[in-house]
Amino acid sequence: MSLIVKICGLSTRETLDVALDAGADMVGFVFFPPSPRHLGLATARDLGRHVRRRASKVALTVDADDATLAGIVEALQPDILQLHGRESVVRVRNIKQRFGLPVMKAIAVATSADLASLPGYAGVADRILFDAHAPREATRPGGLGAVFDWHVLENLDREIPFMVSGGLSAGNVTEAVLVTRAGGVDVSSGVESAPGLKDPEMIRAFVRAARATEELMVR
Repeated sequence: MSLIVKICGLSTRETLDVALDAGADMVGFVFFPPSPRHLGLATARDLGRHVRRRASKVALTVDADDATLAGIVEALQPDILQLHGRESVVRVRNIKQRFGLPVMKAIAVATSADLASLPGYAGVADRILFDAHAPREATRPGGLGAVFDWHVLENLDREIPFMVSGGLSAGNVTEAVLVTRAGGVDVSSGVESAPGLKDPEMIRAFVRAARATEELMVR
């Protein structure tokens, strides 16, 4: 099994290079002002060019309008749009059609009841990203270091391409994948020494742990 590894919330060339050199398959860039990982378009343009096709570029947005998305697409030239807000199935479909890019839709889960929306989103999104529910008082929907009960995903249809995020780290990524059988993992706060501050060695350790998990999956 080839596990997709995504390092999200990158904001400097230095940490971007660490993620790319470590072997990340996807590198994520956040466009959401309340987040400590938010990027301006000029920085996004610079980082996007720096990737040079070494990994897939993912643009994370939260309930962004078309004008905002257009600016992000022009600056970053992303390979994938990650929709991390309350975008409806219709909105996801419209974004995909308008921008002609693959779409990853985040779904917050705590119990199996939260999977009720999955069939609709799975019918239009190219990939599903399961994340933990944000606390009521949170100012952003993800990147909070919260973990959800991975067993909720145990009986998921394996035909649905999905990834897992939410409180992942080098210490728990193996368990998360073995429980969920996810095709990919997404980390942000779990490779940071402080909110928004990526730690090079934590990035390397996470990728190493994820790659070691691949070997367990094929046994």
